[in-house]
Amino acid sequence: MLKAKVLNDLSKKIKDIAASSPLGDAEKNIYALLQGAFTKMELVSREEFDVQSEVLRSAREQLTLCEEKLAKLELLFKKTNKLK
Repeated sequence: MLKAKVLNDLSKKIKDIAASSPLGDAEKNIYALLQGAFTKMELVSREEFDVQSEVLRSAREQLTLCEEKLAKLELLFKKTNKLK
């Protein structure tokens, strides 16, 4: 138990020193740079992607149904015109 406490304290001190050193500043700058790059790429979250995929799937289903109905109506129209 004592070893774990000593290791935790040592780890915390190292993190504190690294955060206040130029290394910590470099990490913050790199993080900000990456955030800016990702923002410019206009990335979406996985959740947004999944929602839009479902919307697209639904739209495709509706389009397929409309195409089938249109084909039936065109066939009916052709048959009706032949009878006249």
